[in-house]
Amino acid sequence: MLKQILAKLPRKSSKSDSLVSVGSDSCNPTTNSENGIQFTNTCNVISSRLNVVKKKSWAIFPTSITTGGDLVEPHVPFKDVPNADKQSLFVSKLNLCCSVYDFRDPSKSSTEKDLKHQILLELGDFVASGSAKFTESAIAAMCKMCAANLFRDFPPKYQSHVPRGESEDEEPLFDPAWCHLQLVYDLFLRSLNQNSLDAKLAKKYIDHSFILRILELFDSDDPRERDCLKSILHRLYGKFMMHRPFIRKAVSNVFYRFVFETERHNGISELLEVFGSVISGFALPLKEEHKMFLSGVLIPLHKPKSLGVYHQQLAYCVVQFVEKDQKLATTVIKGLLKYWPVTSSQKQLMFISELEELLEMINMVEFEKIMVPLFQRIVCCLNSFHFQVAERAHFLWNNERVLNLIAHKRHVIMPMTFSALEWNSQNHWNRAVLNLTQNLRKVLSEMDEELALACQSKVEEEHSKSSLAAERRRLTWERLETAASCQPMASGFSGVLESASCVVIC
Repeated sequence: MLKQILAKLPRKSSKSDSLVSVGSDSCNPTTNSENGIQFTNTCNVISSRLNVVKKKSWAIFPTSITTGGDLVEPHVPFKDVPNADKQSLFVSKLNLCCSVYDFRDPSKSSTEKDLKHQILLELGDFVASGSAKFTESAIAAMCKMCAANLFRDFPPKYQSHVPRGESEDEEPLFDPAWCHLQLVYDLFLRSLNQNSLDAKLAKKYIDHSFILRILELFDSDDPRERDCLKSILHRLYGKFMMHRPFIRKAVSNVFYRFVFETERHNGISELLEVFGSVISGFALPLKEEHKMFLSGVLIPLHKPKSLGVYHQQLAYCVVQFVEKDQKLATTVIKGLLKYWPVTSSQKQLMFISELEELLEMINMVEFEKIMVPLFQRIVCCLNSFHFQVAERAHFLWNNERVLNLIAHKRHVIMPMTFSALEWNSQNHWNRAVLNLTQNLRKVLSEMDEELALACQSKVEEEHSKSSLAAERRRLTWERLETAASCQPMASGFSGVLESASCVVIC
């Protein structure tokens, strides 16, 4: 009985059978000769099915390579699909761009590279037009594409304290894949700038691990990539408020590792440039976290040998803090004195310039706290045998704000300064420094002539005392030499010591 029932049921045609029936151009119903059952595969049904397949094909971007291995299957432009299918095509194109090629060999996969280049351009224009809708699937595809193209390991660094490409004798290295990387960065940045991108929805994919990988890219040897990363990090910080504390902590860790471990990182200046705008947005009163960032991160960044690469950005960040809270000027100046580069003249020039900028903003109360150790260091710079350091220290008195601070505390500062000027006039080798010394003497005399005369007389008195002490030392050594030469060799060493002690006592 069961066999008879099964025999009467219509046979299910295979895929190959259906294809054959489609190609046969038969418009009439077919009949099974064995059981007399009619098939319902009419031409109208086949035509309707083909229309459905054609409609769906617009939203499916082919990703396979043809049997020839040279060409990628043709893609469907956004303009050729209805608006309802553009979002699906957008996701499909993003998935296709996850393919990564080797750009070290220009002749390898050239067709695929050109096609991917065109698709990235098309995606960028599509996002810029505002037509893209950033649903969860689109955000996931975008992050996946960016991770596949951007996140990569850089070659090992050379054991050098100067970042690659920043020294005078070394040119920066440019990534051969930049033609694609630039388009990926531009597409990602345009996506972040879209109002339709919901930060609460995107944080599932742009999470802490994603941000850490972005920060790792700042160590790229290519300055063009680091420049793009600045805009992206700034936009991430502005759009994802829930990630701001983590970003600050992660960047601080990058600085800690650079200062206290490696002293080797290519993107310190770019990171500081981003944080310059971040610091300017801090609310008042400053949080303790932000003050710790100044004292624990920014001030120690003055220590590495490669300071010249990023000093301009670092000084800007420090100034932003002091502008918000002048009491921090004392903390910064004490930190500069702590890390003062005694053996590096070029770094001393940077420190003096930064000190001048800080002194322009400091108030009198804070100035009184650090004026003694500060001008003790400046006096040493006035006497520096490196003429540029000595010149730069003399130029501090040309600043009206600094000169006003000195005038209010001249009874403390002028005595220290006059002794340095007197030493310069007697010992310095550079003619320009000698001229600056004479000009500075005139400035101080005009500021307070009576105090200047008192300081000059005190300097002369100390000079005479030191000359007298030097003469006494000379005579003492002569007596020691005479006593040692008069003693016979047989008398032993103890006799020489006794005679020498008698001479010294006398």
